[in-house]
Amino acid sequence: MTQRTPADLPSTPVDLRSDTVTHPTAAMYERMRTAPIGDDGLDGDPTVRELESYVAASLGKEAGLFVPSCTMANLLAVLAQTQRSEQVVLESTAHMYTSERGAATFTGLFYQGVSGTAGAMDLNRLEEALQTGGHKLKTSLVAMETSHNNAGGAVLPLDHMQAVHGMAQAAGVPVHLDGARLFNAAVALGVTAADITRHADTVSLCLSKGLSAPVGAVLAGSRPMVAKARTLRRMLGGTQRQSGIVAAAGLEGVQHMGERLAEDHVRARRLSDGLNRLAPALSATVPQTNIVQVETADTGMTNAEWVSALQAQGVLTRPWGRTRLRCVTHRHIGDDDIDTAVKAFAAVLNGR
Repeated sequence: MTQRTPADLPSTPVDLRSDTVTHPTAAMYERMRTAPIGDDGLDGDPTVRELESYVAASLGKEAGLFVPSCTMANLLAVLAQTQRSEQVVLESTAHMYTSERGAATFTGLFYQGVSGTAGAMDLNRLEEALQTGGHKLKTSLVAMETSHNNAGGAVLPLDHMQAVHGMAQAAGVPVHLDGARLFNAAVALGVTAADITRHADTVSLCLSKGLSAPVGAVLAGSRPMVAKARTLRRMLGGTQRQSGIVAAAGLEGVQHMGERLAEDHVRARRLSDGLNRLAPALSATVPQTNIVQVETADTGMTNAEWVSALQAQGVLTRPWGRTRLRCVTHRHIGDDDIDTAVKAFAAVLNGR
């Protein structure tokens, strides 16, 4: 395999592992430095309150709750709206199902996966899961995800979300939206975030992905639900003290970083097009947002070998299953970085 010499390598790797690697902007650092702060576990933190109110209003909800991670936000949404020995229904490749359902070990809930296409649940299967009686567990929550991580950043159609919400409402079941990359979905659809979240009762929003804040998420919903989730957050050890310091960065993110996500989507398509020129040995998904999955099954190399070889070329990727790599664009990735990544894939492919 032909290796690039150190002089050929970029000074920093082209990091396509995730949009979680983004660093705060200069404006975020300034807002963090000057943010009014208090004790969020006692009488409250003014910047946290501003973030919670702003996000809730932006998503068309009554109240918000700042938490350390989107995983905790999703867990709190589940705990606040369910009882033990009930079930949560969600698409079978949703992140909450594939990566977060370990929470069932201490919530006493059952997570029921429903088959789907591009992250969208089969509505007939959902209808079956909503039925009660006999030996069936009671479904107490339905969850959706957009954009959908395991579906390569796919965005749920609004008519599908409306149908899911309508079916759940008819059954008296609330709907939660895992909106970790909600702003990516909104940009892809050309709508506001509230146009999406109107089809859910609760929603989680991650601040530390494409929005570039260093940490945190917001859970939004009705005032009673958020009040319950706030109590549960304390029980989980999620209460933070002078958390306005990091909430300030999140506020900057939701107020000013959403529109630029379109640039990430364009570059993801540029990456996909470049990699698909390497077919048939490699093939890449055509992205709606900022995630590209690369199929490596026909190359004769394992994913571990691909990750190592690409790293030697100055490109960082992430294995996604046995025969796929995941590449995620973000604000630290420019056109030149995309070109470097495509050349790295070609070099590894030709040198195998």
